[in-house]
Amino acid sequence: RVSFMNNQKPQKPTLSGQRFKTRKRDEKERFDPTQFQDCIIQGLTETGTDLEAVAKFLDASGAKLDYRRYAETLFDILVAGGMLAPGGTLADDMTRTNVCVFAAQEDLETMQAFAQVFNKLIRRYKYLEKGFEDEVKKLLLFLKGFSESERNKLAMLTGILLANGTLNASILNSLYNENLVKEGVSAAFAVKLFKSWINEKDINAVAVSLRKVNMDNRLMELFPANKQSVEHFSKYFTEAGLKELSEYVRNQQSIGARKELQKELQEQMSRGDPFKDIILYVKEEMKKNNISEQTVVAIIWSSVMSTVEWNKKEELVAEQAIKHLKQYSPLLAAFTTQGQSELTLLLKIQEYCYDNIHFMKAFQKIVVLFYKAEVLSEEPILKWYKDAHLAKGKSVFLEQMKKFVEWLKNAEEGNEQLSSYVE
Repeated sequence: RVSFMNNQKPQKPTLSGQRFKTRKRDEKERFDPTQFQDCIIQGLTETGTDLEAVAKFLDASGAKLDYRRYAETLFDILVAGGMLAPGGTLADDMTRTNVCVFAAQEDLETMQAFAQVFNKLIRRYKYLEKGFEDEVKKLLLFLKGFSESERNKLAMLTGILLANGTLNASILNSLYNENLVKEGVSAAFAVKLFKSWINEKDINAVAVSLRKVNMDNRLMELFPANKQSVEHFSKYFTEAGLKELSEYVRNQQSIGARKELQKELQEQMSRGDPFKDIILYVKEEMKKNNISEQTVVAIIWSSVMSTVEWNKKEELVAEQAIKHLKQYSPLLAAFTTQGQSELTLLLKIQEYCYDNIHFMKAFQKIVVLFYKAEVLSEEPILKWYKDAHLAKGKSVFLEQMKKFVEWLKNAEEGNEQLSSYVE
């Protein structure tokens, strides 16, 4: 029985064949973009210029072809018709297709249709997002290797893809390449790109996208250093039909200049610099950055009020405020030479007293102080009282000002009557 059982024992399987197969499977597959390119180009040739058929072909091919590995080749073909050599040229011996962006019609409608092809492809194969972004960054660096028409088509397509969110505005960093900027390629490309982007959305949406990637203050870098001025930028883009972009950049520059002015003002005040020096500095900044007197008086008010640690007791804060503001009234007076500037200051005082609750009862005292110090004059105060005030705390502040406004309307000129009213 023992010998019978031994004879029935199953034979152990040999591993010789399997070992060879396992090794073969573990071998790294050779990178061969040429074969991948041939498959894509053959498929595109069969679809022809029907872009819906192209989108369907690309969708189906992703299941059979390795898009993850050959993303760059795939996008090179769809944009330029074949694999691009460094610098942006198509190798002469390479197979190519005319079903691509560069061989298409140079108009917005055609580029919108191509944008749909890229949208569908990337929605279907999400892993292609990063590869596509890298591809566009590369294409922008290759701009000098493309014809003017090819650059125009790529610019329109990029603008549309930025508008619909397929691309992130950070790809625009490639346009700051020194050679592209120097030769004017970046600025010319940006014109077409922003036109199609704004056409799809609007300047506000463009501004939001630029702000997200900290590019809202860098657009002037599209020009060489000696041409990086608001005037040059504005002239160039306005003449190209992009007035809204020119105004946006001018506004951004102004915001930056105003922030810088406020920061410097606060430093000068904390150092106790003489008012004549501060006034000279502010006037130079106004001229250099085209900042209005109304904007400046608002900045000065804000800076003056931020230099003090205010008392939290309502009965003490008014006295503290009057003492502090009396000291700074010559500085404010230098920038209230226009009625509109005085009105701006009045509105800022109203807003401040409303937002800082312990200042509510100090409003009238501040206005009277500034009237005595010739920072504010009769007409803007009466206009504020009649119809130019804010809604914030309106009833409280109008009630406070009632007697003073009556006095302004009835009083004869002369400081004696003013002092008797105030005291």
